[in-house]
Amino acid sequence: MTTFIVAVVATVALLVVVGLIWRRTQRVVTTPAQRAVHQALHTASLAAVPLRRGLTEDSAREAAPHLRTLAAAEALGVADAEATLLAWDGPTTAMRESFADAARRAMADARAVLVTGEEYTLITQPLLIDAGVAVGALGMVTTGKPGPGMLGAAGEVARYACGQLELAELDAARARVDRAEVRALRAQISPHFIYNALNTIASFVRTDPDRARELILEFADFTRYSFRAAGEFTVLADELRNIERYLALEQARFGDALDVRLQIAPEVLGVVLPFLALQPLVENAVRHGLGGGGRGGQLNIVAGDEGTDCLISVEDDGIGMDPALLRSGALDAVDTDTGTARTGEAAHVGLANVDDRLRAAFGNDYGLVVETAPGAGTKVSMRVPKFRPGIRA
Repeated sequence: MTTFIVAVVATVALLVVVGLIWRRTQRVVTTPAQRAVHQALHTASLAAVPLRRGLTEDSAREAAPHLRTLAAAEALGVADAEATLLAWDGPTTAMRESFADAARRAMADARAVLVTGEEYTLITQPLLIDAGVAVGALGMVTTGKPGPGMLGAAGEVARYACGQLELAELDAARARVDRAEVRALRAQISPHFIYNALNTIASFVRTDPDRARELILEFADFTRYSFRAAGEFTVLADELRNIERYLALEQARFGDALDVRLQIAPEVLGVVLPFLALQPLVENAVRHGLGGGGRGGQLNIVAGDEGTDCLISVEDDGIGMDPALLRSGALDAVDTDTGTARTGEAAHVGLANVDDRLRAAFGNDYGLVVETAPGAGTKVSMRVPKFRPGIRA
């Protein structure tokens, strides 16, 4: 019994010693300076989220408390490029009336402006991006006369906000480019396909009116989807459905000459990808598969589950092309009827367009991969992440 009691006491003592050592270690590892850095980084990240949406009344209202904390200010105001107050955070309003004029002067002179009162000082910093373009101003209120440390902190907070607003401008510019590329891709939808589709429908009007009616509906749905006014992204299920409409029209024209085979994993149907990302691949493959002379061919469309990614491929057994053309960057300058480079006219399908949009959305690991050789067909693959923050259909 005595031995048991001694063992228990020894165990308890050991646990106490280990606990003390652990707490001391924690105190050494988590120093006040480290905690301060962590808190500052966390606060900066909270301010970054709204600022990345651009400078608006809502984003300014959300970011102001965090920017105020970073600057260690009594109060903080945010103004737009017109010196209109977007947000004011803090109890002191004595300097609020002076902020608009100070913001206007700071943006006009591209420098900090100080307004000194009886009890407080307002430090107004211009928000300058794109080589000096003023998009707004920050006003930071401090007690008494600010020292060099406070002035430096105010400048750094303003620079940080400018960096986030520049990123917001880049995001907006990229979105504009994406929209322009989608419009360009729509314009590149083959006029020959539209002409041939209408001719095919017309040929069925007398011989098979029901078939003609079905094809008219397919054509209407195809064009409605292709020219929709929605965003730059869609889900794989919708993209595949539009491709089925396209293939229905092509198979009505070519009959059994075009053999289409689809192998789609159900779990990837909800994957988000750039709008009209598959249409150029399939249209290219149809033209390759038929060889430009109606000799017939096989088209395989496969979408499979690859862990965190979805792998999609479009393959034909047509004439192929010279890989040197792809290595030279002539992805959109290849005649898909002959597999040779075009000398003047750009190809009607935008493979380079799709490649650029994939890389812009998901990174350089997600561009197109083309496997081809003369006489060996062509396989174009794309890898799309199943989930990417900020990207949704």
